[in-house]
Amino acid sequence: MSPSADTITPGRYRHFKGGEYEVIGTARHSETQEWYVVYRPLYGEGGLWVRPLAMFTEIVVREGKEIPRFTKVDT
Repeated sequence: MSPSADTITPGRYRHFKGGEYEVIGTARHSETQEWYVVYRPLYGEGGLWVRPLAMFTEIVVREGKEIPRFTKVDT
């Protein structure tokens, strides 16, 4: 089952490689209707970025373990 836009809530998330990001919200592509996550890194120069929702919520393999690409950080 594909993730829906309400799968992601605004807030702080940690990438599996360690960087932290602020999710602003979700947005829909006007032509394809695909959902994207709008976020900004909490380090470096910042700026706004988008990533397909399906990619944002996918499970990746790191050191032989399956883990989420991004995990919500409670603050």
